[in-house]
Amino acid sequence: MFNRFRFLRVGIAAVELSIVASLVIVSSQILVAQQPRELLDRAVTDFERGRIAESAAGFDALIKLRPDVAPQLWQRGITLYYAGRFADCRAQFESHRTVNPNDVENAAWHFLCVARAESAAKARAALLPVGPDARVPMRQVYDLFRGVLTPEAVLKAAGSQASGQFYAELYLGLYFEALGDDSRALEHITAAAADRFAAAGGYMHTVAKVHLGLLQQRPPGVRQPTP
Repeated sequence: MFNRFRFLRVGIAAVELSIVASLVIVSSQILVAQQPRELLDRAVTDFERGRIAESAAGFDALIKLRPDVAPQLWQRGITLYYAGRFADCRAQFESHRTVNPNDVENAAWHFLCVARAESAAKARAALLPVGPDARVPMRQVYDLFRGVLTPEAVLKAAGSQASGQFYAELYLGLYFEALGDDSRALEHITAAAADRFAAAGGYMHTVAKVHLGLLQQRPPGVRQPTP
């Protein structure tokens, strides 16, 4: 899910067909209101460049303008995680499940938001159910977050394909961060952010790179990535 934009862009394109650009009068000037695609693109670009607060503000403006597309905005949930808005992050992924109920990544990010707001134990108890997700190694990633599989088993299940290896490294890194194991989190996020995974990871590879940058900026003893 998280490296595919077609679903979201088709949804926004559809609602754009029904929008007549709103005109507002400010200081006697007529200004054309921002359109959903512009807000989406800007919010995504801000995130890719590490401007977390600006990205969050852009996504917030988008759902204010078009609340009907809010459930599709998994990218917003990721931005909110890095912004430290864990309650909003949790709500975003719960909302996304209504339009994409099978996705393991959605459940994993929901876990991360709950774990950072409360605890890993409460996150595990609140883990969202998922349907069939055939991507390797998503079933093993889900079982890791459930607490019934080891990190070593996830890496083994990833196999030799770049895609499987990337997602194993990324979600192991995020999982260890949720548990407060900073050294193992850094190890796996560094691996996921490697250039060799750019094509396999797509947008999620960008997430890994942003995460690594924030980890490297983090003062000693501070768990939350600092935008």
